[in-house]
Amino acid sequence: MFAAVERSALQALPAEPFDMSQWSYARVNIDYHIAFDANFYSVPYTLVQERVEVRATPTTVEIFHKGQRVASHVRGHGQEQVFTQREHRPKSHQAHLEWTPSRMVNWAEQIGPHTAKLFERILADKPHPEMGYRSCLGIIRLAEEYSSTRMEAAADRAIRTGACRYKSVKSILKNSLDLQPLPETLPLPLPPAHDNIRGAEYFE
Repeated sequence: MFAAVERSALQALPAEPFDMSQWSYARVNIDYHIAFDANFYSVPYTLVQERVEVRATPTTVEIFHKGQRVASHVRGHGQEQVFTQREHRPKSHQAHLEWTPSRMVNWAEQIGPHTAKLFERILADKPHPEMGYRSCLGIIRLAEEYSSTRMEAAADRAIRTGACRYKSVKSILKNSLDLQPLPETLPLPLPPAHDNIRGAEYFE
C-alpha cells in the first residue's frame, strides 16, 4: 500500500524543525510594551491599550493584533528584561502624545515632593522614559491604597536606600517599613594607627 499509493504523495520534510509554541493574551501598556514571562516586549505605539495575542517559542516572542503579526522579538530568559525596537517608539515631533514624563511627575507632586523625586529617578534610570511609566502608574495606585502620607514616607525611604523601583516601594508599604524610622548613617571608624599609614597631611 505504501509503495502503490502513499510514496508518490509524500512531501519533503520542512527546512526547520517544528517549534512547540505557547499562546496567550496581553494588554499593551502605555509604555507600548506587553508583559510576558517576567519580561517586556515592544509593539507599535499605536496599539497602546489594545489586546493582543502572544505566540512564544523557546527562542522567539511574536505578537499579533487581529490576526496580523505586529512584532517579533528574540525571547529573553531573564527577568524584567526590556526588548524595544526603535521603530515602535513614537516620533518625538508627534504632539498628540498624551503620556509624557512631565505629566507623570506632575501626578506625583499631588502626592508629595518625595514621590515626585522618586518618579524623576525612575524615569531617569530607564533608556527611554516611557519604560518607567508602568512603575509610576503602579506607585500611584499604591498611594490610593495606602494613603499619600504613607506613600511619601515610603518614597523617602526608597530614595535614601537606593531602592527606586515599584517592587521595592510595594514591599516597603506591605511590610510597614515606611512607619519605622530610617537608620542613621554611622560615621566610618578611624583607621588603626600604623607606620605605613601617612595621613592626609603627608600629601599637602
